[in-house]
Amino acid sequence: MNSLKNSFREIMRYPSAVVGTFIILLLVVQAIYAVVTIPYRQAINLWRGGEDVWYANPKFAPPAWTNFFRSKKLPVSFHVNSADGEMEKVVTPGESSSKIDITYTFNFNADDYPQELMLYVTADYAEKQPFATIYLVNPNGQKIRIADTGLPHTENIRFSQQEKLINRYFGQPVLQGLFSDPKVDPPAPLKGEYQLIINGITFEPDSNFDMEFVFHGKVYGLAGTDMARRDLVVPLLWGAPIALIFGLLASFGTSVTTMVIAAIGAWYGKWVDELIQRITEVNMILPFLPIMIMIGTFFSRSIWVMLGAVVLLSIFTGAIKGYRSIFVQVRESMYIEAARAYGASDTRIIYRYLVPRMIPLLIPGLVSGVPAFIFFEATLAVLGLGDPVLPTWGKIINDAETYGALYNGYYYWMLEPAVLLMITGLGFAMLGFALDRIFNPRLRGM
Repeated sequence: MNSLKNSFREIMRYPSAVVGTFIILLLVVQAIYAVVTIPYRQAINLWRGGEDVWYANPKFAPPAWTNFFRSKKLPVSFHVNSADGEMEKVVTPGESSSKIDITYTFNFNADDYPQELMLYVTADYAEKQPFATIYLVNPNGQKIRIADTGLPHTENIRFSQQEKLINRYFGQPVLQGLFSDPKVDPPAPLKGEYQLIINGITFEPDSNFDMEFVFHGKVYGLAGTDMARRDLVVPLLWGAPIALIFGLLASFGTSVTTMVIAAIGAWYGKWVDELIQRITEVNMILPFLPIMIMIGTFFSRSIWVMLGAVVLLSIFTGAIKGYRSIFVQVRESMYIEAARAYGASDTRIIYRYLVPRMIPLLIPGLVSGVPAFIFFEATLAVLGLGDPVLPTWGKIINDAETYGALYNGYYYWMLEPAVLLMITGLGFAMLGFALDRIFNPRLRGM
C-alpha cells in the first residue's frame, strides 16, 4: 500500500502525468456515459438506421453552436408533434364529424433559408379519410395556403414539392419564396414570428389525426449530421469505449505476451531461444499494414478478428530482443541462484522472479502503446477496412472522406473525430512519458 502511495505521489510531481491522467479519466467517463445512455443494441440500430430513424434531421448540417462564430446565422433544425402536446391542438366534436385545428408558432431569425419543411401525418379512421387545409402565416400577416389534402393513415407532406407553391413561386425555390419578403429585391430571409395552421375535419365519430412538424434547418445539435442524417453525437460518444477497449486490449495483450515469451527464451536458452529469435526476425520483416489489409479484404473486417491479428503480429517484434537482453542479465542474479538452490521450478522462477522484475519497464511501454493501436484501428477504418457494424471515430472520417467533406466545406465532419483521436493520443503519451521518467532512473533528471 505504501509503495502505491509513493508511486502516486511521484506521478503527481509531473504536470504532464496530471494532464494525461485527467484526459484519460475524461475519456473513461465519456465511455461509461455512452454505454449507459445509449446501450450497445440501440447504438448499432441508430448507426445503421436510415430515413425511418433519422427523418427529423437535415443532411450535412454543422453543429448548432457554430452559429456563435458566424456573421451569417444559419437556421436551426427542430421538430414538434401534436401527439406529444408540443403543438396546440383543439378538437371541436360534432354529431358525425369533428373539427380539428392544430397550430404552432415559431421564430425564424436566420440569415439563410431552411433545407425543407415537412409534415408527417398519422390519421385514425375506418373508411372516410379526414381532410385538412394547411397554411403558413409569415411575420407580415400574409396567410399562405400550403396544401388542401385528404389524410391517409400515414403520409409525408413536403412543402417544397407542393404544386400550389411551385406554381406560386415559379422560377424561385419554394422555401426561398416562403421565407422571403416579396417587397425586397434581391430576396432576403424575412425574420420574425411564423405560424403553422392546420384546419382539419373528420367524417367519422372516432376519427382523429396528428401532425409532426419537421423543420430541416442548416445546423443541428451538438455535433451536426452526416450524409444519412445521422446525429454524429452517437458515433463520437461510442467511439471512446471502442477505441479504449481496442487500444488497451491490444497494448496489454502484446506487451505482456512479448515479455513472457522473452523470459521463456532467456531462461531455457538453446533451441527455445533460437526459435523465438528466428520467428522474431522473420516477423519483423513482414509488411504489417498490407497483411492487415489482406485480412480485412479477404477474410473479415470484424474488430475482434482485427484485434487478434494485430496482437499476433505485434508480439514478435524488437521488444522481445530488448526484454531478452535484460532477462539474460537477471538470470545470473544471486536471488535466482538462491531460488534454484531451494528447488524452485522453472515456471515459478519465470513467473515469480523474472517477469515481475520487468513490470516497472512494462508499464510505461504499455501505456504509451495504447494510442498507437487506437490510431491503427482508425487507420484501418479510414481505409474502408473498419468494422462495418460499429460506430467508430475512424468510420466517421472514412464517411467524411467518401462524401467530400473537406471539398464541400463540411469541416466539422472531419475535425470532430480527428480532434478526439489527437486528444486521446496526447493523454496516453503524456502519462506514458511521465511513467517512463519515474520507472527509468536514467530519465528522472530530464
